[in-house]
Amino acid sequence: MNSRHHAVVEVGAEEITLRVASRWLRFTHEALESSDGSRAVFHMEEDGTVKLNGVTEEMDLAAERLAREMMQSE
Repeated sequence: MNSRHHAVVEVGAEEITLRVASRWLRFTHEALESSDGSRAVFHMEEDGTVKLNGVTEEMDLAAERLAREMMQSE
């Protein structure tokens, strides 16, 4: 990822927050919220996938995609 910013990940019992510069994504047990005010239904499945707004995706691929989107838009 070609960016002048570093990502910071904050992990807690109830949420995970990814920060890049002034932008952030917050994952809770049921939702994904972003600094631009958007909110999506989010759920981690037992088989290693995540469901984001009804679309199932491999957890690692979803994480890569979301991180890349954040890093590229700064």
